[in-house]
Amino acid sequence: MGLLRTIFIIVLVYYLFKVLSRIFAPFLMKFAVKKAEERFGGQFQKQQQQPAKKEGEVTIDKIPNTRTSNKDVGDYVDYEEVD
Repeated sequence: MGLLRTIFIIVLVYYLFKVLSRIFAPFLMKFAVKKAEERFGGQFQKQQQQPAKKEGEVTIDKIPNTRTSNKDVGDYVDYEEVD
């Protein structure tokens, strides 16, 4: 009797989950889309809030790291292809 009761409870929970997910899934999806839209919309607004540049004006946002090459790395070895 305990085995049948357990199987019945599992099947009941499964079908209950299916029914509830069909009811609440659209609301959850709308909520997720709304949050994603707010995040991406916020990033878009940040880009538009930057002051407009005059034509021909140059601005540097990031200074690149300059790498100094070490000339004492080693000798250049010429090679020959072997056929």
